[in-house]
Amino acid sequence: MEQAGPRSAHGSAGAGVPDIRTGAVRVPAQPRAADVDRERGVTGRAAGAAAASRPAASAGSGGPVGTGTAAGAAARGEHTHSETPIPRPRAEGARPVVQRASVRGQILDALRTALVEGELVPGEVYSAPALGERFGVSATPVREAMQQLALEGAVEVVPNRGFRVVERGTRELAELAEIRSLIEVPVMLRLARTVAATRWAELRPLAEATVRAASSGCRATYAESDRAFHRAVLALAGNAQLVRIADDLHRRAQWPLVGGPASRGRADLVADAAEHTALLDALIAEDLTVVQSLVREHFTGA
Repeated sequence: MEQAGPRSAHGSAGAGVPDIRTGAVRVPAQPRAADVDRERGVTGRAAGAAAASRPAASAGSGGPVGTGTAAGAAARGEHTHSETPIPRPRAEGARPVVQRASVRGQILDALRTALVEGELVPGEVYSAPALGERFGVSATPVREAMQQLALEGAVEVVPNRGFRVVERGTRELAELAEIRSLIEVPVMLRLARTVAATRWAELRPLAEATVRAASSGCRATYAESDRAFHRAVLALAGNAQLVRIADDLHRRAQWPLVGGPASRGRADLVADAAEHTALLDALIAEDLTVVQSLVREHFTGA
């Protein structure tokens, strides 16, 4: 008895698989329709009738659809190169694409603000239903937003309870400052040599916005304007990944410390914002020594 070759997931011998007994490559035969009819003894008018009925069956008129044909692939929901593209709706009277505000995004922004403001206390556990009741939404978008914060390292999941705000100490803050310095100082020194003074002057409104935000005393508002200024500076390097990573580190540096004040006071914010305008002045003057000193002190103070 001939030994059967390896079979595919459907139980048939796989195409191009070597025969175990002979070592030859076995390719399943693909008989023509006439050959099949001839083997079955179908001749003359009966063969013609069989051939005529075959296209109708494969075209999906109620007969079986071959699994190896384009029609069979389409029936399984697979992509075929011959499928008809779906027409776009006409402009007049067409139903618009569904557009709705991202509840999850709004909740995420609100949670980030509460985190910076110290309303979410380090070490405390918060449940999605309780936070949802506070924001007037269901627990689902809150849970999704908190899971995003967990990915960012702001909270950690507590099974069957909710999410605990991560407790951070001064050591972690110092480590973040060191990493930011290692990344941003070389970039700013390079930009100071290559970027024209007019480009730096275009960033002055952002620096002034940080001063106004600091003067308001709102820590969340200042946090957003602070990151916006740094993103604009680093964007001049033309490296989107650099901007994304640096912004993530910056955000982490703005979270409150455990056992201490929720964040810096108004005077600290104003002093921090003043360093932005001083940094721009040094960049315009191409004073590399001052640029390096300001950036390192800025991160340490933050």
